[in-house]
Amino acid sequence: MGVELSETAASEIKHICEQQKLELEKVYLRVGVKGGGCSGFSYLLDLTEQASESDERFQVHGINVVCDPKSYLYLNGTEIDFKDEIMGRGFVFKNPNATSTCGCGSSFSA
Repeated sequence: MGVELSETAASEIKHICEQQKLELEKVYLRVGVKGGGCSGFSYLLDLTEQASESDERFQVHGINVVCDPKSYLYLNGTEIDFKDEIMGRGFVFKNPNATSTCGCGSSFSA
């Protein structure tokens, strides 16, 4: 299954790479979770040029995505989208493993 990106999210990541003058072929989108947030876990997104041997790796819409094994337990099957609306803009996570999410959408419990 893996971690999926919508075309909109992939386009935004490509735009961010252009702004930061990062070479898309050399950059990974690191997706992860950490303890904290309103509901127990918070999502992490980072652009990095380093990946670990143990990372799960995916190629989605031209974006290299990596996820550490512990985070992958919570994120397998998650789709990441990007919304640009009046109420705000940002990445949105649709996580089938979450038993509940907070109102802000940036944390969850499992």
